[in-house]
Order: sequence, then C-alpha cells, then structure tokens
Amino acid sequence: SIMYAQELPDLEYVKLSVSIPNKPATKLYKSLGFEKYGVETAALKVNGKNQQFDGDPEMPLLWFLRDELNLKGTKFGCGFGMCGACTIHLNGKPTRACLTPVSAAANASITTIEGISPDGSHPVQVAWQELDVPQCGYCQAGQIMSACALLAKNPKPTDADIDSAMNGNLCRCGTYLRIRAAIHQAAELKASAAT
Repeated sequence: SIMYAQELPDLEYVKLSVSIPNKPATKLYKSLGFEKYGVETAALKVNGKNQQFDGDPEMPLLWFLRDELNLKGTKFGCGFGMCGACTIHLNGKPTRACLTPVSAAANASITTIEGISPDGSHPVQVAWQELDVPQCGYCQAGQIMSACALLAKNPKPTDADIDSAMNGNLCRCGTYLRIRAAIHQAAELKASAAT
C-alpha cells in the first residue's frame, strides 16, 4: 500500500492509498473483492443524463464511466492522478476520475469529453483540430477538459495562466506549445462567438 498526498492544479490535496493493481476493468475490481463496503446506490448526472450507480461506493469514478456507461473518452493513464488523462468536470471543476470514488460524485453533475459538445463544435475542440494539436492523442481528452475548465473560469488567459492550469496534464508527445496556442485560439473563438 502506498500513501502520499499531492497538490494538483485547481484541485485540493488528494490523499491516495493504492492497494490494488492498476488494471482498467470493473470486473477485475469486483473479482478482487473490493466491494467490501457493500452495495450503495448513487444518483449522478452524467453529460446531462440521469444515471444510477449500484455498487461499491469506493469504486473509482473512472471505471463506472468507462465500464458501466461505456464512455471511453476518459482515459486510464497512471491511476495516481498525476497524468491528467482521466480529467472530467465534477460540478464544473476539473477532477481526476481515477482518484474520485463514485460516492464523492453522488448527486453531482459530471461532464466527460463526450459531453463537451456532441458535434465537436466547442471552441476548444475546433481550435484543437485547426492547429492539429494531437500527436498520439491519448492525453488529449484530459487536456481538452482542463482547457475548457480554464476558459470557463478565465476567458482571456495569459501564457502563465495556461501553464498553471494545464500543469497537471502530461503529454508524452510534447505538444505543449500547440496546446497553449490552441487555448489562445479557443479563447478568441469564444470571444468572437459571444459578440
């Protein structure tokens, strides 16, 4: 078991205890006996739709989204909340789904990459496409979710604002300059659409 605390951008300190293998599968999670808390029912609103969870309240939200709701855009990256690939919005705030138990999301509003815009017309998505931001694309859902949260809070971010907000999202391909440029372009697109 590993215990540590880490500060993540726009998130509070997260205390993490890891005692299970980081395997992305609800069935594995259940088969290893991690339903020790019994079954709990929780109501959640995911991408604007009411959902119900019946299971272990300590199950990571990531597995509920991916395995139970089939929302595969939220990625499993590290399982420790350090890479940002699993970033979602929980009541509008960027949150690491791999660290968030379903019980912490009960009665909350959750937005995944699939809920940002059904047709890909969100300014961040448009800018990402126009500037060919992704290389391998694995981290991009988390990057886009963090960028959307930043622009919702700060419609005209500086480079320093962007670097600070995106600090917890890793891109193994190193597309950071394109990510920053796309966020600036998305801010311009949002501003021009508002006028």
